[in-house]
Amino acid sequence: MMQQFYPQVQHSYRFELNKDMHFSAAHFIPDEDAGKCQMMHGHTYFINVTIGGNKLDSTGFLIDFKQIKDLIHKKYDHSVLNDHPEFQAKHPTTEGLAEQICKSIQTVLQTRSNQPVCLQVIVRETPTSYVIYRPEQEDLL
Repeated sequence: MMQQFYPQVQHSYRFELNKDMHFSAAHFIPDEDAGKCQMMHGHTYFINVTIGGNKLDSTGFLIDFKQIKDLIHKKYDHSVLNDHPEFQAKHPTTEGLAEQICKSIQTVLQTRSNQPVCLQVIVRETPTSYVIYRPEQEDLL
């Protein structure tokens, strides 16, 4: 795997966890302004998730890497993004996917006693195109 270097998110947490993963999924953007993307097509999405926190759990983790991967990979791999409920009211753009991944992770993080937060999600749709999503502070509470 080629090393990827991503933009850093500024924070004051003691610990920062980054998890890279990928999955394959199809989507289409049903809007005439989307050009060729109106047609069903697929991508191998490469994802980077940044989580921060000051406290570790009893195992010594902010959160187990596997839990993050399972949460995203099992949900989206080999699926049609348009079929997911979170994309029924909006188009499954790369921007929307990055936001939804962050929200899914943050929902799980809020249940943890050590209270880590999802600081940034990067979704790479092609080798030359990616989106960064950083939640607003009030979204982390």
